[in-house]
Amino acid sequence: MNFGIFDEIATSLKRNKARTFLTGFSVAWGIFMLIILLAAGNGLKNGVSSDFEDRQVNVLAIWTWQSTIPYQGYSTGRKVSLYNEDSSFIANNFPETDQVIPSYNVGYKTIGNGRKQRETDVQATISEYEQVENIKIVAGRFINKADVKEKRKVAVLSKKDADLLYPDGNIIGRNLIMDGIVYTIVGYYGGEVMSWRTTMYVPYSTAMEIYSSSNEIESITCSLNGLTTAKANENFNTRLREGLSLRLKISPLDKRALGIWNQLEEYLQTQQIFKAISTFIWIIGIGTLIAGIVGISNIMLITVRERTKEFGIRKSIGAKPMSIIKLIITESLLITGVFGYIGMITGIAVTEAVNKFMPVGGSENGVVFKNPTVDLKIVIAATIVLIIAGVLAGYFPARKAVKIKPIEALRYE
Repeated sequence: MNFGIFDEIATSLKRNKARTFLTGFSVAWGIFMLIILLAAGNGLKNGVSSDFEDRQVNVLAIWTWQSTIPYQGYSTGRKVSLYNEDSSFIANNFPETDQVIPSYNVGYKTIGNGRKQRETDVQATISEYEQVENIKIVAGRFINKADVKEKRKVAVLSKKDADLLYPDGNIIGRNLIMDGIVYTIVGYYGGEVMSWRTTMYVPYSTAMEIYSSSNEIESITCSLNGLTTAKANENFNTRLREGLSLRLKISPLDKRALGIWNQLEEYLQTQQIFKAISTFIWIIGIGTLIAGIVGISNIMLITVRERTKEFGIRKSIGAKPMSIIKLIITESLLITGVFGYIGMITGIAVTEAVNKFMPVGGSENGVVFKNPTVDLKIVIAATIVLIIAGVLAGYFPARKAVKIKPIEALRYE
């Protein structure tokens, strides 16, 4: 290998420090900005998406309140209620639903064991609710079909309530009292989002017998299947609202009287938004790369023009055109390679530092960034593109310059 070429390059770079810096900065800045932009987009996407990680996305919730629109002779302010029969209606008439789960909210209750007391929300439900809401059982079990069928007085606590009532850790099979009735603890769960408010689960049939003689329920939760687009979910919501509104004798436009929240639709819409954001970021990133390539091209063009007289001298003393082109290409490759690596390392270092030191998590914790990093393959590919662009930017003007006759090159200004 001819190491003398590197001595020539080093001399050239020292003689033109400003030009070298500008060329290298164009490369480093292009790579750095691409990494930052992609990392910001990924961080935002991961942070918001983490809101869906701990629960099923194909879930739909239904609840009622008071009518706000007059309908078929009924005035506003009428209490609208759901009943068990409405659950059967949904299951039998809407094949898109897998599980249809009636729920009854017992209310905010005081529970205790004779020595300690806690206040918690009490939710009455059935066994399928565990899977639909992705409840993470830490010990014991959730409510099962036998509990519901036999109307057992059993309860599933949050881990926080379980630890406070029974700090010795011996929880399963212990008793607690609510409204003078003794319940047996069969399990407890973790992963509560709201640390200031917890929920205890009891069998649906048990609560209905004790608290609701009218068979009225609080809400209905459904898992969905076959709805893969936001439009399909929107159409399903419309059909469901029209069907239930007819049963409940309310206006289909009265969204206060009948509430429907489709988490799958929200999830799909969120994914579409992030696809658009990702496309926008890529457009900006590619634009940044193109700006870097243009900057390299302009600077290399000026470099070759300034050295045209030098090339003429080299040719007059016997240097071959290919050796001159090789010199320029090697110099361009060295500058773009070194500064491209610097830009890549700096960008990765910044994103890793942000990932390590900033609070991360889902949007429920007030943080919308999570793991703002970039796929290394993309970074390397972008760096290679800029290096190739730098080589080509030096090659074409150098090839044109070496075609000039030595006598003309010596007169070139």
